[in-house]
Amino acid sequence: MAVIGRLSRAATVVDAALTETFTRHGIDASTFDVLASLVRQGAPYRLTPVELATQAMVTSSAVAQRLNRLESLGYVRRAANPADGRGKIVELTAEGKALLDRVLPEHLATERRLLERFTDEERVALADLLARLAD
Repeated sequence: MAVIGRLSRAATVVDAALTETFTRHGIDASTFDVLASLVRQGAPYRLTPVELATQAMVTSSAVAQRLNRLESLGYVRRAANPADGRGKIVELTAEGKALLDRVLPEHLATERRLLERFTDEERVALADLLARLAD
């Protein structure tokens, strides 16, 4: 019970800190997740909706809702997938890239602040233990 209780409390602390960072930039965690997933691909920052769902570990309908919102805000655009005439490809716009470029440094600083009490070795061990729990 002590482990699960502490994991729950830690998740609450982390979520609150990240939410505060995202809110300052007018976004939420799901917006950050999509934009960051696209940037991680490298230029030209494209993924299929299925690939985005897999990376975000959410359903395809959740990705569709996120993409509808992000497209309406001008952060992504959907186009025909040249590799699959029936499918779509999601591409990060210049506005979406600029937003992520503003948010990412602060996001990383928030993560560093949350983990600064741990040594490098402890962070590696914690990541390994949490990976075992999540798999």
